[in-house]
Amino acid sequence: MTVLLFIILILTEVVFGIMGLSRTILKKEWTVKRLIVNVIEMALYFFMILFPGIDFSFRFKALFLLLVIRVVFGILIYFICRKSEANKRKLNIVLSTVLSVILVVMSLLPAFVFADYKGRPLTGEFEVAESEAILIDSSRIETFEDDGSFREIPVHFYYPSEINEIEPNSLPLVIFSHGAFGYYQSNVSTFMELASHGYVVASLDHPYHAFFTRDSSGKTIIVNPDFFSTALAVGNNDDSMSEEELFEITSKWMELREADMNFVINMLKAGDIDDAWFYDDADQETIVAIINSIDTTKIGLMGHSLGGATAVSVGRRDDISAVIDLDGTMLGEQIGVDNGYPVINEEIYTTPILSINNENHNNECLNAREMGYNYTNNVILDNAVTGYSTYFRGSEHMNFTDLPLFSPFLAKMLGTGSVDPKRCIDQVNEIVVDFMDCYLKGEGSFSIEECY
Repeated sequence: MTVLLFIILILTEVVFGIMGLSRTILKKEWTVKRLIVNVIEMALYFFMILFPGIDFSFRFKALFLLLVIRVVFGILIYFICRKSEANKRKLNIVLSTVLSVILVVMSLLPAFVFADYKGRPLTGEFEVAESEAILIDSSRIETFEDDGSFREIPVHFYYPSEINEIEPNSLPLVIFSHGAFGYYQSNVSTFMELASHGYVVASLDHPYHAFFTRDSSGKTIIVNPDFFSTALAVGNNDDSMSEEELFEITSKWMELREADMNFVINMLKAGDIDDAWFYDDADQETIVAIINSIDTTKIGLMGHSLGGATAVSVGRRDDISAVIDLDGTMLGEQIGVDNGYPVINEEIYTTPILSINNENHNNECLNAREMGYNYTNNVILDNAVTGYSTYFRGSEHMNFTDLPLFSPFLAKMLGTGSVDPKRCIDQVNEIVVDFMDCYLKGEGSFSIEECY
């Protein structure tokens, strides 16, 4: 329906322009017809809302605003030109038509870039609610700014909507870290599924590593350009970087992210809402209820890509009971470089850990073993007391997020495979719940297939 709407609007503008060029036309006549066309286009949009695929969501917000502005503007021009006897210039008609086509194309871009994604079906017994807060770490200065401000970590909570009726200290906590230039909603279907099964999920934004977020002043913080370009180069295996250079770069990333996650864990365990918390006053009661509901003896960590690496490193804490790495190279476990080869932390990994990889990543792990290369993920899983690993056939990196469902266009640019994205993320979510149920709730035993 989006394509049909697009074609009709473009054809309307082109045909209207051609008709205006076909003969000499007065300005007042042109403005009347222009206004009529604008009203017809708006009426068409409202009519097509009755059909699936067209709505009032953010995907069509720009188009809706364009149509409203054009009608209002058309009315104003009509009153200005209604008595004019001058002819409408041909050049102005051409420019008006070209501009109209460009505006329609630009306004409908979000509808083509983003899908009509409303989440995945939930299998748990609870309805799910969301809240958010920002935790301000006064022990760290924000290194991406030069104003001396403290590091801020936005935290987005997903939890059973009956949170005020739930017994205190009864819900396990899962903390999530997004990938490089990701954002807190990257795996919202996973958060919702966990919350529907009786978990509190805290999804973090890592400012300047996140695609965008907001600070306590309401300012929008976008991804740092240097981090963005460097992360792309590292992700594309830039051969111009030495092992030493890669280690220096990634160590700084991991230091920042691990400090963010450690701070959030400590604040949630403390259980006090103090000056470090920033939130809307209307949410205070809910935030308190969320914090009070958490069983801080049952904490799981997970993340995607660079966030998975963060979860693995922080997961060595004694108070962490489960860790899931979604297709992340465990960069934080590299502790140095020796003669051009990575030095990996070979201490026993005592926390139950699950690694879920895409097919190519799995092949890289196998090739590293065959070549005798000290690949971080292999070393950590080999040294884990309880370690599991699996992969998805036909998957690529972004298949372990909701992006292929939210924006197939963007996901394809970043890497999606032939696997069905709905089936893949549903299976991932089922595995995540089973793993957390086993190691946080003590329910059942966990097993995993070699691949899916």
